[in-house]
Amino acid sequence: MIDQLAALYRSLPLMLYFAWGDTKARYRRSVLGPFWLVIGTAVGVVGLSFLWSGLLKVDRATFVPSLAVGIVVWQFIAGCVAESPSAFTRNAAVMRNLKTPYLIFPLQLLLRQLINFAHNLVVVLVVLIVFPPALGAAQLLVIPGMLLLVGNLFWIAILFGMLGARFRDLEQTIGVLIPLLFFLSPVLYRPDQLGALEQFIWLNPFTYMISLIRDPILGFVPAPFVYLVSAGMLLAGWGATLWLYGRRHSRIPFWV
Repeated sequence: MIDQLAALYRSLPLMLYFAWGDTKARYRRSVLGPFWLVIGTAVGVVGLSFLWSGLLKVDRATFVPSLAVGIVVWQFIAGCVAESPSAFTRNAAVMRNLKTPYLIFPLQLLLRQLINFAHNLVVVLVVLIVFPPALGAAQLLVIPGMLLLVGNLFWIAILFGMLGARFRDLEQTIGVLIPLLFFLSPVLYRPDQLGALEQFIWLNPFTYMISLIRDPILGFVPAPFVYLVSAGMLLAGWGATLWLYGRRHSRIPFWV
């Protein structure tokens, strides 16, 4: 297992190259290329901000930055989770014919989604210029927040990739659940806007992932339990994933 992790680290530059190549290939022959991602996100933020700020009767200067960051972070999370079940099956031919560390495929998925996330941060930057938050030390907490978020999404990509290779219905199941989870996660709203229902929103693990990034960007310090639960998910998730991977990774080529 240690040898595979070492090989994974050595292959990181190559996987980043492949991830960028996948992103460019998706928009080949288009004029704007990957920046169509930015346009799509910007249109969504503008449209939803006008609609939901009126429905929720909240100040647009407060709502729009929260919505923009929430949507961009959600797209990153949802993209990783939705594609994870096919991380290995999509690369079945490579796995059968080349001797490669299997973990490079979830890593490539994660890097591709990180590239998309970086593109969409342009929308967040523009929104924060128009509606500037209070600047302070809280923004520095984005760094540990991103480390926790990426660490959790990586073990999810590996675990769901293995389960998706063994049970092919997992990909369709997650595809059905993602739209529902969008409304059950604090993307269009903040947990403190739910009143008595706030305690239930914290049962959703995605709530912690969004809060890790959105709160610091907007100048708020996340509650300590957000970091405790996220760190707990990181340790428990990696422990379970490494245990399962150690026992069943040799079967993955046969499953795909």
